[in-house]
Amino acid sequence: MPDVGEYTVKLPDVGEGIAEAEIVEWHVGVGDTIEEDDVIAEVMTDKATVDLPSPVGGVVSWLGGAVGDVISVGAALVKLDTGAEHTVAAAPPPDSGVVADDPLRDPSPDPSPGPSFGLSPVIDAIRPSTGSPTAAPAVRARAAQLGIDLNSVSGSGPDGRVGHGDLDAFITEGLAPRPTSISEADAVESVKITGLRRNIAQRMQASKRRIPHFTYVEEVDVTELEALRAVLNDDRCEAQPKLSILPFLMRALIAAVAQHPQMNSLFDDEAGVLHRHRAVHLGVAVQTARGLMVPVVKHAADRDVWGCADEVIRLSEAARTGRIKLDELTGSTITITSLGALGGIVSTPVINAPEVAIIGVNKIVERAVFVDRIVVPRKIMNLSSSFDHRVVDGADAAAFVQTIRLLMETPALLFMQA
Repeated sequence: MPDVGEYTVKLPDVGEGIAEAEIVEWHVGVGDTIEEDDVIAEVMTDKATVDLPSPVGGVVSWLGGAVGDVISVGAALVKLDTGAEHTVAAAPPPDSGVVADDPLRDPSPDPSPGPSFGLSPVIDAIRPSTGSPTAAPAVRARAAQLGIDLNSVSGSGPDGRVGHGDLDAFITEGLAPRPTSISEADAVESVKITGLRRNIAQRMQASKRRIPHFTYVEEVDVTELEALRAVLNDDRCEAQPKLSILPFLMRALIAAVAQHPQMNSLFDDEAGVLHRHRAVHLGVAVQTARGLMVPVVKHAADRDVWGCADEVIRLSEAARTGRIKLDELTGSTITITSLGALGGIVSTPVINAPEVAIIGVNKIVERAVFVDRIVVPRKIMNLSSSFDHRVVDGADAAAFVQTIRLLMETPALLFMQA
Protein backbone atom coordinates (compact mmCIF):
# COMPACT_ATOMS: atom_id res chain seq x y z
CA MET A 1 0.00 0.00 0.00
CA PRO A 2 1.52 3.36 -0.99
CA ASP A 3 2.55 5.88 1.63
CA VAL A 4 0.21 8.82 2.25
CA GLY A 5 1.39 11.77 0.18
CA GLU A 6 3.21 9.67 -2.42
CA TYR A 7 2.30 9.32 -6.10
CA THR A 8 3.95 6.61 -8.14
CA VAL A 9 4.04 7.66 -11.80
CA LYS A 10 4.32 4.61 -14.03
CA LEU A 11 5.59 4.30 -17.59
CA PRO A 12 2.48 4.38 -19.82
CA ASP A 13 1.89 2.45 -23.01
CA VAL A 14 3.58 4.77 -25.52
CA GLY A 15 2.69 2.81 -28.65
CA GLU A 16 0.91 -0.28 -29.94
CA GLY A 17 2.84 -3.41 -29.11
CA ILE A 18 5.50 -1.57 -27.13
CA ALA A 19 6.59 -3.42 -23.98
CA GLU A 20 9.52 -1.28 -22.87
CA ALA A 21 11.24 2.04 -23.45
CA GLU A 22 14.66 3.55 -22.89
CA ILE A 23 15.15 6.61 -20.70
CA VAL A 24 16.75 9.19 -23.00
CA GLU A 25 16.70 12.26 -20.76
CA TRP A 26 15.43 13.25 -17.33
CA HIS A 27 13.78 16.65 -17.15
CA VAL A 28 13.57 16.49 -13.36
CA GLY A 29 15.80 15.47 -10.47
CA VAL A 30 15.27 14.37 -6.89
CA GLY A 31 14.18 17.37 -4.86
CA ASP A 32 12.68 19.28 -7.80
CA THR A 33 9.23 20.76 -7.36
CA ILE A 34 7.07 20.24 -10.43
CA GLU A 35 3.57 21.16 -11.50
CA GLU A 36 0.91 19.04 -13.17
CA ASP A 37 1.72 18.50 -16.89
CA ASP A 38 5.42 19.36 -16.48
CA VAL A 39 7.57 17.02 -18.58
CA ILE A 40 9.20 14.35 -16.42
CA ALA A 41 11.39 12.60 -18.95
CA GLU A 42 11.97 11.69 -22.57
CA VAL A 43 11.76 7.99 -23.35
CA MET A 44 12.46 6.20 -26.58
CA THR A 45 10.96 3.17 -28.24
CA ASP A 46 12.17 2.07 -31.64
CA LYS A 47 12.88 5.50 -33.22
CA ALA A 48 10.21 7.52 -31.46
CA THR A 49 11.22 9.84 -28.62
CA VAL A 50 8.26 10.75 -26.45
CA ASP A 51 7.92 13.44 -23.77
CA LEU A 52 6.09 12.17 -20.67
CA PRO A 53 4.14 14.76 -18.66
CA SER A 54 3.37 14.36 -14.96
CA PRO A 55 -0.31 13.85 -14.12
CA VAL A 56 0.14 15.64 -10.77
CA GLY A 57 2.35 18.19 -9.09
CA GLY A 58 4.67 17.53 -6.18
CA VAL A 59 8.27 17.12 -5.08
CA VAL A 60 10.35 14.44 -6.82
CA SER A 61 11.52 11.91 -4.23
CA TRP A 62 12.74 9.05 -6.44
CA LEU A 63 13.69 8.32 -10.06
CA GLY A 64 13.16 4.92 -11.62
CA GLY A 65 16.47 4.64 -13.46
CA ALA A 66 19.38 6.37 -15.15
CA VAL A 67 19.69 7.67 -18.70
CA GLY A 68 20.18 4.66 -20.94
CA ASP A 69 18.22 2.27 -18.72
CA VAL A 70 15.37 0.31 -20.32
CA ILE A 71 12.20 -0.04 -18.26
CA SER A 72 8.98 -1.94 -18.87
CA VAL A 73 5.55 -0.44 -19.49
CA GLY A 74 3.80 -0.23 -16.13
CA ALA A 75 7.05 0.01 -14.15
CA ALA A 76 7.52 2.85 -11.66
CA LEU A 77 9.08 5.85 -13.35
CA VAL A 78 8.96 8.60 -10.72
CA LYS A 79 7.73 8.99 -7.15
CA LEU A 80 6.34 12.33 -5.96
CA ASP A 81 5.56 13.66 -2.49
CA THR A 82 2.18 15.36 -2.83
CA GLY A 83 0.30 15.16 0.46
CA ALA A 84 -2.34 12.80 -1.01
CA GLU A 85 -2.56 9.03 -1.41
CA HIS A 86 -2.52 7.76 -4.97
CA THR A 87 -0.75 5.48 -7.43
CA VAL A 88 -1.16 6.53 -11.04
CA ALA A 89 0.34 6.02 -14.46
CA ALA A 90 1.76 8.87 -16.48
CA ALA A 91 -0.77 10.51 -18.76
CA PRO A 92 -0.47 9.23 -22.34
CA PRO A 93 1.67 11.62 -24.37
CA PRO A 94 -0.39 13.92 -26.65
CA ASP A 95 1.78 12.92 -29.59
CA SER A 96 4.67 10.63 -30.35
CA GLY A 97 7.45 12.72 -31.79
CA VAL A 98 11.01 12.20 -32.84
CA VAL A 99 13.66 14.61 -31.76
CA ALA A 100 14.91 16.11 -35.01
CA ASP A 101 16.85 19.12 -36.19
CA ASP A 102 17.77 18.63 -39.74
CA PRO A 103 16.03 17.56 -42.99
CA LEU A 104 17.49 15.44 -45.74
CA ARG A 105 20.11 17.41 -47.60
CA ASP A 106 19.61 17.48 -51.34
CA PRO A 107 22.75 18.35 -53.36
CA SER A 108 23.24 21.67 -51.57
CA PRO A 109 25.22 22.31 -48.40
CA ASP A 110 23.47 21.99 -45.05
CA PRO A 111 25.49 23.61 -42.27
CA SER A 112 23.08 22.33 -39.64
CA PRO A 113 25.24 20.41 -37.17
CA GLY A 114 22.83 18.47 -35.48
CA PRO A 115 19.90 17.15 -35.82
CA SER A 116 18.02 14.52 -34.09
CA PHE A 117 14.77 14.59 -35.21
CA GLY A 118 13.36 19.05 -31.77
CA LEU A 119 11.12 18.24 -29.02
CA SER A 120 7.57 16.95 -28.93
CA PRO A 121 4.94 19.64 -28.49
CA VAL A 122 3.87 18.31 -25.10
CA ILE A 123 4.65 21.03 -22.59
CA ASP A 124 7.44 23.53 -22.15
CA ALA A 125 9.70 23.50 -19.14
CA ILE A 126 8.84 26.26 -16.65
CA ARG A 127 10.46 29.51 -17.70
CA PRO A 128 12.17 31.15 -14.71
CA SER A 129 10.78 34.51 -13.66
CA THR A 130 14.14 36.06 -14.45
CA GLY A 131 13.39 35.73 -18.15
CA SER A 132 16.25 33.30 -18.77
CA PRO A 133 15.92 30.84 -21.66
CA THR A 134 13.61 27.84 -21.30
CA ALA A 135 15.52 24.58 -20.78
CA ALA A 136 15.18 21.32 -18.91
CA PRO A 137 17.14 20.97 -15.64
CA ALA A 138 19.50 18.46 -17.26
CA VAL A 139 20.25 20.91 -20.08
CA ARG A 140 20.90 23.73 -17.61
CA ALA A 141 23.21 21.50 -15.60
CA ARG A 142 25.18 20.51 -18.67
CA ALA A 143 25.44 24.13 -19.86
CA ALA A 144 26.74 25.16 -16.44
CA GLN A 145 29.28 22.33 -16.50
CA LEU A 146 30.49 23.44 -19.93
CA GLY A 147 30.57 27.11 -18.94
CA ILE A 148 27.96 28.04 -21.55
CA ASP A 149 25.64 31.01 -21.00
CA LEU A 150 22.20 29.84 -22.16
CA ASN A 151 21.38 33.41 -23.19
CA SER A 152 23.95 32.95 -25.97
CA VAL A 153 22.37 29.75 -27.30
CA SER A 154 19.59 29.75 -29.90
CA GLY A 155 16.89 27.29 -28.90
CA SER A 156 15.22 25.21 -31.60
CA GLY A 157 12.39 23.91 -29.41
CA PRO A 158 8.94 25.37 -28.79
CA ASP A 159 9.13 29.03 -27.75
CA GLY A 160 12.90 28.94 -28.12
CA ARG A 161 13.46 26.09 -25.69
CA VAL A 162 17.12 25.05 -25.53
CA GLY A 163 17.87 21.33 -25.84
CA HIS A 164 21.01 19.20 -25.86
CA GLY A 165 21.16 19.43 -29.65
CA ASP A 166 21.33 23.23 -29.40
CA LEU A 167 24.24 22.95 -26.97
CA ASP A 168 25.96 20.56 -29.40
CA ALA A 169 25.42 23.04 -32.24
CA PHE A 170 26.77 25.89 -30.10
CA ILE A 171 29.93 23.90 -29.36
CA THR A 172 30.32 22.75 -32.98
CA GLU A 173 30.12 26.32 -34.25
CA GLY A 174 33.08 27.20 -32.06
CA LEU A 175 31.19 29.63 -29.86
CA ALA A 176 31.70 27.79 -26.60
CA PRO A 177 34.58 28.77 -24.30
CA ARG A 178 37.91 27.22 -25.21
CA PRO A 179 40.04 25.32 -22.70
CA THR A 180 42.28 27.77 -20.86
CA SER A 181 45.00 25.35 -19.80
CA ILE A 182 46.84 22.29 -21.04
CA SER A 183 45.22 20.16 -18.36
CA GLU A 184 41.74 21.21 -19.55
CA ALA A 185 42.67 20.58 -23.18
CA ASP A 186 43.73 17.02 -22.30
CA ALA A 187 40.44 16.25 -20.60
CA VAL A 188 38.45 13.31 -21.95
CA GLU A 189 34.66 13.27 -21.99
CA SER A 190 33.03 9.84 -21.84
CA VAL A 191 29.68 9.87 -23.63
CA LYS A 192 27.29 6.97 -23.09
CA ILE A 193 25.66 5.84 -26.31
CA THR A 194 21.94 5.97 -25.62
CA GLY A 195 18.62 6.68 -27.28
CA LEU A 196 18.53 7.19 -31.02
CA ARG A 197 22.30 6.85 -31.42
CA ARG A 198 22.25 3.42 -29.75
CA ASN A 199 19.26 2.40 -31.87
CA ILE A 200 21.14 3.42 -35.03
CA ALA A 201 24.25 1.55 -33.90
CA GLN A 202 22.28 -1.63 -33.30
CA ARG A 203 20.41 -1.43 -36.61
CA MET A 204 23.55 -0.72 -38.64
CA GLN A 205 25.44 -3.53 -36.93
CA ALA A 206 22.62 -5.98 -37.57
CA SER A 207 22.36 -4.91 -41.22
CA LYS A 208 26.06 -5.33 -41.93
CA ARG A 209 26.30 -8.57 -39.97
CA ARG A 210 23.33 -10.29 -41.60
CA ILE A 211 23.30 -8.82 -45.11
CA PRO A 212 26.06 -9.45 -47.67
CA HIS A 213 26.19 -5.96 -49.20
CA PHE A 214 27.51 -5.12 -52.60
CA THR A 215 27.67 -1.58 -53.98
CA TYR A 216 27.22 -0.52 -57.59
CA VAL A 217 28.29 2.97 -58.66
CA GLU A 218 27.21 4.73 -61.85
CA GLU A 219 27.53 8.32 -62.99
CA VAL A 220 24.50 10.15 -64.32
CA ASP A 221 24.55 13.19 -66.59
CA VAL A 222 21.94 15.47 -64.99
CA THR A 223 22.57 18.49 -67.24
CA GLU A 224 19.18 18.29 -68.97
CA LEU A 225 17.43 17.47 -65.71
CA GLU A 226 18.95 20.48 -63.98
CA ALA A 227 17.89 22.71 -66.88
CA LEU A 228 14.32 21.36 -66.67
CA ARG A 229 14.30 21.80 -62.91
CA ALA A 230 15.33 25.46 -63.28
CA VAL A 231 12.51 26.10 -65.78
CA LEU A 232 9.90 24.40 -63.59
CA ASN A 233 11.01 26.38 -60.55
CA ASP A 234 10.87 29.66 -62.48
CA ASP A 235 7.37 28.90 -63.77
CA ARG A 236 5.88 27.32 -60.66
CA CYS A 237 2.80 28.80 -59.05
CA GLU A 238 2.82 30.04 -55.48
CA ALA A 239 1.19 26.87 -54.16
CA GLN A 240 3.83 24.59 -55.69
CA PRO A 241 7.04 23.77 -53.78
CA LYS A 242 10.48 24.63 -55.08
CA LEU A 243 11.87 21.48 -56.65
CA SER A 244 15.21 19.97 -55.67
CA ILE A 245 16.66 17.05 -57.60
CA LEU A 246 15.28 14.60 -55.05
CA PRO A 247 11.65 14.45 -56.35
CA PHE A 248 12.96 13.65 -59.85
CA LEU A 249 15.08 10.81 -58.45
CA MET A 250 12.06 9.56 -56.55
CA ARG A 251 9.98 9.47 -59.75
CA ALA A 252 12.82 7.73 -61.62
CA LEU A 253 13.16 5.11 -58.89
CA ILE A 254 9.40 4.48 -58.84
CA ALA A 255 9.36 3.96 -62.62
CA ALA A 256 12.42 1.69 -62.42
CA VAL A 257 10.80 -0.43 -59.70
CA ALA A 258 7.90 -1.14 -62.05
CA GLN A 259 10.42 -2.82 -64.37
CA HIS A 260 12.47 -4.42 -61.59
CA PRO A 261 9.93 -5.37 -58.89
CA GLN A 262 12.38 -7.47 -56.88
CA MET A 263 14.05 -4.24 -55.73
CA ASN A 264 10.89 -3.17 -53.92
CA SER A 265 11.00 -6.09 -51.52
CA LEU A 266 11.51 -7.06 -47.90
CA PHE A 267 13.53 -10.21 -47.18
CA ASP A 268 12.54 -12.33 -44.20
CA ASP A 269 15.80 -14.22 -43.89
CA GLU A 270 14.59 -16.36 -40.98
CA ALA A 271 11.62 -17.67 -42.94
CA GLY A 272 13.49 -17.60 -46.26
CA VAL A 273 10.73 -15.57 -47.92
CA LEU A 274 11.08 -12.51 -50.16
CA HIS A 275 8.01 -10.26 -49.93
CA ARG A 276 7.62 -8.25 -53.14
CA HIS A 277 5.49 -5.16 -52.55
CA ARG A 278 3.25 -3.67 -55.20
CA ALA A 279 3.05 -0.26 -53.50
CA VAL A 280 6.23 1.79 -53.24
CA HIS A 281 6.70 3.16 -49.73
CA LEU A 282 9.82 5.22 -50.20
CA GLY A 283 12.12 5.85 -47.24
CA VAL A 284 14.05 9.12 -47.36
CA ALA A 285 17.03 9.22 -45.00
CA VAL A 286 17.20 12.41 -42.93
CA GLN A 287 20.32 13.44 -41.02
CA THR A 288 19.56 15.08 -37.70
CA ALA A 289 21.47 16.41 -34.73
CA ARG A 290 21.09 13.19 -32.78
CA GLY A 291 21.35 10.79 -35.70
CA LEU A 292 19.78 9.37 -38.82
CA MET A 293 16.06 8.91 -39.33
CA VAL A 294 14.10 7.53 -42.29
CA PRO A 295 10.65 9.12 -42.77
CA VAL A 296 8.53 7.23 -45.28
CA VAL A 297 6.65 8.63 -48.28
CA LYS A 298 3.74 6.22 -48.40
CA HIS A 299 2.29 5.21 -51.79
CA ALA A 300 4.92 7.29 -53.55
CA ALA A 301 3.80 6.07 -57.00
CA ASP A 302 0.56 8.01 -56.56
CA ARG A 303 2.42 11.33 -56.34
CA ASP A 304 3.77 13.44 -59.19
CA VAL A 305 7.05 15.31 -58.90
CA TRP A 306 5.42 18.19 -57.00
CA GLY A 307 3.54 15.79 -54.75
CA CYS A 308 6.79 14.00 -53.93
CA ALA A 309 8.43 17.34 -53.11
CA ASP A 310 5.50 18.39 -50.92
CA GLU A 311 5.58 15.18 -48.89
CA VAL A 312 9.33 15.21 -48.39
CA ILE A 313 9.15 18.82 -47.20
CA ARG A 314 6.31 17.97 -44.84
CA LEU A 315 8.08 14.95 -43.36
CA SER A 316 11.38 16.79 -43.03
CA GLU A 317 9.66 19.68 -41.25
CA ALA A 318 7.84 17.26 -38.96
CA ALA A 319 11.13 15.60 -38.11
CA ARG A 320 12.88 18.92 -37.55
CA THR A 321 10.20 20.17 -35.17
CA GLY A 322 9.68 16.89 -33.34
CA ARG A 323 6.15 16.31 -34.60
CA ILE A 324 6.80 13.30 -36.79
CA LYS A 325 4.74 10.25 -35.86
CA LEU A 326 5.86 6.68 -35.41
CA ASP A 327 3.81 5.40 -38.36
CA GLU A 328 5.60 7.96 -40.58
CA LEU A 329 8.90 6.27 -39.71
CA THR A 330 7.88 2.69 -40.49
CA GLY A 331 6.80 0.61 -43.46
CA SER A 332 9.39 1.58 -46.08
CA THR A 333 10.07 -0.85 -48.95
CA ILE A 334 13.12 0.86 -50.50
CA THR A 335 15.21 3.83 -49.39
CA ILE A 336 17.03 6.85 -50.83
CA THR A 337 19.92 8.37 -48.88
CA SER A 338 21.80 11.58 -49.68
CA LEU A 339 24.64 13.59 -48.20
CA GLY A 340 23.91 16.45 -50.57
CA ALA A 341 26.82 18.74 -51.33
CA LEU A 342 28.89 16.77 -48.80
CA GLY A 343 28.22 13.53 -50.69
CA GLY A 344 31.67 13.15 -52.19
CA ILE A 345 32.37 11.05 -55.25
CA VAL A 346 31.37 7.60 -53.98
CA SER A 347 29.68 6.19 -50.89
CA THR A 348 28.75 2.71 -49.68
CA PRO A 349 25.28 3.09 -48.11
CA VAL A 350 24.08 0.54 -45.57
CA ILE A 351 20.82 -1.22 -46.45
CA ASN A 352 17.80 -0.33 -44.34
CA ALA A 353 16.95 -3.92 -43.36
CA PRO A 354 14.83 -5.85 -44.17
CA GLU A 355 14.82 -3.98 -47.49
CA VAL A 356 17.07 -5.31 -50.27
CA ALA A 357 18.19 -2.07 -51.95
CA ILE A 358 19.20 1.48 -51.09
CA ILE A 359 19.97 4.27 -53.58
CA GLY A 360 22.72 6.68 -52.52
CA VAL A 361 23.05 10.16 -54.03
CA ASN A 362 26.43 11.87 -54.38
CA LYS A 363 27.10 15.52 -55.11
CA ILE A 364 26.67 17.15 -58.52
CA VAL A 365 29.90 18.34 -60.12
CA GLU A 366 30.60 20.05 -63.44
CA ARG A 367 33.03 18.15 -65.65
CA ALA A 368 34.49 18.45 -69.13
CA VAL A 369 32.89 15.71 -71.23
CA PHE A 370 33.26 14.67 -74.87
CA VAL A 371 29.96 15.05 -76.77
CA ASP A 372 30.20 14.32 -80.50
CA ARG A 373 34.00 14.74 -80.26
CA ILE A 374 33.61 18.19 -78.72
CA VAL A 375 34.55 18.92 -75.11
CA VAL A 376 31.60 20.53 -73.31
CA PRO A 377 30.77 21.18 -69.65
CA ARG A 378 28.24 18.73 -68.22
CA LYS A 379 26.72 18.29 -64.76
CA ILE A 380 27.50 14.82 -63.44
CA MET A 381 26.15 13.07 -60.35
CA ASN A 382 27.10 9.60 -59.12
CA LEU A 383 24.60 7.11 -57.75
CA SER A 384 26.17 4.77 -55.16
CA SER A 385 23.66 2.02 -54.48
CA SER A 386 23.87 -1.07 -52.26
CA PHE A 387 22.01 -4.36 -52.64
CA ASP A 388 21.43 -7.56 -50.68
CA HIS A 389 23.46 -10.13 -52.61
CA ARG A 390 21.44 -13.00 -51.16
CA VAL A 391 18.44 -12.08 -53.29
CA VAL A 392 19.75 -9.55 -55.83
CA ASP A 393 22.28 -10.58 -58.50
CA GLY A 394 24.85 -8.10 -59.79
CA ALA A 395 23.37 -8.02 -63.28
CA ASP A 396 19.90 -7.26 -61.92
CA ALA A 397 21.25 -4.45 -59.75
CA ALA A 398 23.13 -2.97 -62.70
CA ALA A 399 20.03 -3.12 -64.91
CA PHE A 400 17.98 -1.40 -62.21
CA VAL A 401 20.46 1.46 -61.81
CA GLN A 402 20.81 1.81 -65.60
CA THR A 403 17.03 2.23 -65.83
CA ILE A 404 17.19 5.02 -63.25
CA ARG A 405 20.07 6.59 -65.18
CA LEU A 406 18.15 6.55 -68.48
CA LEU A 407 15.13 8.21 -66.89
CA MET A 408 17.18 10.93 -65.23
CA GLU A 409 19.24 11.63 -68.34
CA THR A 410 16.02 11.84 -70.40
CA PRO A 411 13.79 13.69 -67.92
CA ALA A 412 10.85 13.99 -70.33
CA LEU A 413 10.30 10.26 -69.74
CA LEU A 414 9.53 11.01 -66.09
CA PHE A 415 6.37 12.82 -67.19
CA MET A 416 5.30 10.09 -69.62
CA GLN A 417 4.93 7.35 -67.02
CA ALA A 418 1.36 6.12 -66.48
